[in-house]
Amino acid sequence: MRSVFILLCFFLLPLYLSAQSFEVHSPGNKITMFIALDESGAPHYSVMQNGHTVVQKSDLGLTLKNIGSLAENFIVQAHLHGEIDTTWNTVWGETTTIRDHHSFLILTLKQKQTDIIMQIECRVFDDGVGFRYIFPWQEKLSNFIVEDELTTFALTGDHMAFWIPGDYDTNEYPYAHTRLSEVDAITASNKYPEIGTRAPFAKNAVQSPLLMKTDSGLYISIFEAALVHYPAMDLLIEPDHVLKASLVPDALGNKAYLTTYCSTPWRTIIVGEKATDILASRITLNLNEPNKLENTDWIQPMKFMGIWWGMHVGTQTWNYSNAKNIDLASTDWNALTPNGKHGATTENAKAYIDFAAANGIQGLLIEGWDVGWEDWFGKWKENVFDFVTPYPDFDPDIVSAYAKQKGVQLIMHHETSGSVTNYERRLPAAVDFMVKYGYPSVKTGYVGFIIPRGEHHDGQWMVDHYVYVADYLAKHRITLDAHEPVRPTGLCRTYPNWLACEAARGNEFNAWSQGNPPEHETILPFTRLLGGPMDYTPGIFQIKVNYYDSSSTRQVHTTLVKQLALYVTMYSPLQMAADLPENYMRFPDAFQFIKDVPVEWDTVKYIDAEPGDYLAIARKEKDAPDWYIGCITDEEARDMDISLDFLDNGKYIATIYADAKDADWKENPMQYEITDQIVTNKTVLHIRMAPGGGCAIKIRPKK
Repeated sequence: MRSVFILLCFFLLPLYLSAQSFEVHSPGNKITMFIALDESGAPHYSVMQNGHTVVQKSDLGLTLKNIGSLAENFIVQAHLHGEIDTTWNTVWGETTTIRDHHSFLILTLKQKQTDIIMQIECRVFDDGVGFRYIFPWQEKLSNFIVEDELTTFALTGDHMAFWIPGDYDTNEYPYAHTRLSEVDAITASNKYPEIGTRAPFAKNAVQSPLLMKTDSGLYISIFEAALVHYPAMDLLIEPDHVLKASLVPDALGNKAYLTTYCSTPWRTIIVGEKATDILASRITLNLNEPNKLENTDWIQPMKFMGIWWGMHVGTQTWNYSNAKNIDLASTDWNALTPNGKHGATTENAKAYIDFAAANGIQGLLIEGWDVGWEDWFGKWKENVFDFVTPYPDFDPDIVSAYAKQKGVQLIMHHETSGSVTNYERRLPAAVDFMVKYGYPSVKTGYVGFIIPRGEHHDGQWMVDHYVYVADYLAKHRITLDAHEPVRPTGLCRTYPNWLACEAARGNEFNAWSQGNPPEHETILPFTRLLGGPMDYTPGIFQIKVNYYDSSSTRQVHTTLVKQLALYVTMYSPLQMAADLPENYMRFPDAFQFIKDVPVEWDTVKYIDAEPGDYLAIARKEKDAPDWYIGCITDEEARDMDISLDFLDNGKYIATIYADAKDADWKENPMQYEITDQIVTNKTVLHIRMAPGGGCAIKIRPKK
């Protein structure tokens, strides 16, 4: 289904206030964005919601190297205003269709002293705004270097904020929750030495997306959309509650290299009167370009398992041997002495394939199959992996044939070790290997500091690389799950083969670090997931690591039931059943939920939420009548009433996976109860969640 309404107005507008001032109202008149030039010809903007100021007068513009500031001495050369109302179909997503309804303004400015033309494009939705800079082709400006972006967001107060440190190379921090004035990114970063690529750059720097809550109860998210050929935007907290865009530099300190015609990513401000309004916003996706792939029939969301968790808890290793000072080109891999714990063996892969096939799990990720893992971590080496040579105990011919026989798809793993120049050189051969052995999907990894040295994970060079890989894989009908990349900004709409990213602190940190606090999963949907699905790797049943190592005090900071609920609350079309098969065999009744829960949805209902505290979401399975509900809480026990008024008429069976009465994430995390209940759309379910716990519910029609 696709409906389009377009209204265009040129030059003389009903919203035209003066030669230098414009305002744009959202279609439902909930949001108003003001754009104006002041007496010096400097562009600025402000945003209001229902008559209340959200962003005060804020700066617009950029500084170009060897050219100067594009921040003043502008005149309005032209302006275009209109309204768009269209509906587009998703290849996969939380819903099958998305409405894009917004008013827009394209303001063409000309700088007096340089004759440079810069356009500011604004789109105003009922739940927020997006704006960007456009540079048409012009003789005065062809190739240029961005030295700084001058965009600011002048807030109305010292809001409470959920933030992680501004950092050029990692987003794998837990979230802090403080006033903006209390942000100390350096101190916060130093609390997490387990993050090997930490590069915080200023005490007052935070990453986007930044979620805030005003004292009056308004929720505000500052983010960006369609990050292409440009560095990621961090934010500097300046005096008087002003946030300034801060771009990730390259090795020379420059920010971006552009050629006209070009545009920057969108800067977004999402506003909600309820927390669930932030979750329901589709601004990020609507500001991205439509799907560029001609055919998407081959893109298949899936659940998968992995030869993976054993490495994190220490029962297995990625490396085949314990040898050191390995050289990729000259090492005789058959001559190395096996360490006896290598996980990616032919026999182990076949056992995982058997388990996946028997339980309806479509895919299997195999990590550590390729040579080079002996001597790579933290070494900043150029040639670590070649992505085509298996260890002596892994036979790709046998494994791929066995997987095909059992109907299980194999997921390739390419850990680049941050050596991106090496990966780009070898990518064609690596993809040929995947095609030969029938791998339809790949998980990439970027652990370590980047090569070329001096570049950053979130700089323009790497942003170009991530998009290049997604595009290259699409040409070969391969889907992508990227780990340790820049945070996503909705590009999964343009490249729907880009199924998921990590790009945040995932579940794995619970196995070998101080872990993720119980509130962590209640924050991520309001921050990281605004840009696209996350491969969070839920489904851990053996919560305490001392099961494998009696000396360990590590554990997953949730109950077992909360791990089930994450399959609903943490949306992804690529969901991992992350634990070891033997642990699922110990709890077959709980594992049933993982087997049942789909990865494709028709509809989503955001029932109730408060970031940092709790979250309740219901989803309807795509092309099926079944509904699934996920509820999670922080370290506090919580009661919640869930109305089922979204159900159609009729009777249903609700299978409820609940924390046991004595469950607790720290003391008793693996106790649960499973009950069935007859329900209708008049039913209100009373849910109790243990500290750090949750509830997972499957609702199916009663036959």
